[in-house]
Amino acid sequence: MAPSSKRRTDTPADRPAASKRINRNSKLFKTILSAILLKKGEEIVSMDLRKIPEAVADFFLICEARSQPQIRAISDHIEDQVKEKCGEIPYRREGNQKLHWVLIDYVNIVVHVMLPVNRTFYQLEEMWSDAEQVKHD
Repeated sequence: MAPSSKRRTDTPADRPAASKRINRNSKLFKTILSAILLKKGEEIVSMDLRKIPEAVADFFLICEARSQPQIRAISDHIEDQVKEKCGEIPYRREGNQKLHWVLIDYVNIVVHVMLPVNRTFYQLEEMWSDAEQVKHD
């Protein structure tokens, strides 16, 4: 089952309190982006969801990986680097078994590491088209 096919049962009030709203210059954002780039994630897009009232996070960071081992390498490296540099662990992580799409939820930032076919199928960028999107190389 794809991570997004599960309906989220928690509400923003149930989630851990975020200390502050973040931006693309925050340490957490930069650490995640750097980890993706180091493990050769492709087609990296950040989506600013802060102006969308229904959004479950401030940002989505979406990237592609060409294989399941690369999905594991990217997602594991994100978690390692965020724990080491920011002292944070994910609120939730999904998709580890099949490695077609791994979702790592840091409350303010939700990271999506996907195979290209899954990204094309689920079209997150189109679903959240009201969000400002920035490509990262």
